[in-house]
Amino acid sequence: MTDAQVHLEIGFAGGGLTSAIVTTAAAQELEDRLKSDLSGTLQLDAEDGRYTIVLASVCYVKHFTRESRVGFGGA
Repeated sequence: MTDAQVHLEIGFAGGGLTSAIVTTAAAQELEDRLKSDLSGTLQLDAEDGRYTIVLASVCYVKHFTRESRVGFGGA
C-alpha cells in the first residue's frame, strides 16, 4: 500500500461488510457523499476491482490510519 492509498472497512445494514484499499481521493469522495447525499450509489475503484456502494445502506466506514503490524519492535 502506498501513501496515496488508504484501507477502508465499510459496514452495511444487515451486518455485511467489505474491506478495500482505495485512493485517498476515493475515500474522501465516499466520506463527502455520506455527509451530504445518501441517495444513489457510488463507485469506488479499489486495488482488487470496482465496488458499487449503495450509500443508504452504509452503517459505518472505518478508515485505517496505517498498516497493521504484527510482532514486536523497538522504536
